[in-house]
Amino acid sequence: MKKTILLALFMLPLFLLAQNKQGIDPSSQIKQFWLVLLKKGPVRNQDSLTAAKIQAGHMANINRLYEAGTLKVAGPFAEETLAQGLFIFDCPSKSELESLLQTDPAIKAGRLIADIHPWYTAPIGSFTPGKPKKS
Repeated sequence: MKKTILLALFMLPLFLLAQNKQGIDPSSQIKQFWLVLLKKGPVRNQDSLTAAKIQAGHMANINRLYEAGTLKVAGPFAEETLAQGLFIFDCPSKSELESLLQTDPAIKAGRLIADIHPWYTAPIGSFTPGKPKKS
């Protein structure tokens, strides 16, 4: 599973290169993003109602950060061997990222912890800077 995830993260920039319709060499535009692995936190003893409220807040926060243009990718893993899920953020610094992560109710409650890594790809496709375009 770990190899599959790492292969997928490696292949994503190559897939994005194929999606480039502007004719610009994306390798000349490589930019840093932030890969966040969401792992089980130390506080998972909430009752089911409280856990459901935390999860609803977690999902609302994901949508808010996506609409703001800072969260580019979010989702759970099918298997929990590596982590519960991941985020990929577009923000200028680790300190700003840490502030954004503290807006997540699941992280604030201790249900999830964030394992942060710098990650690089071309800023095209889903990784185009700014807010998502409405169709």
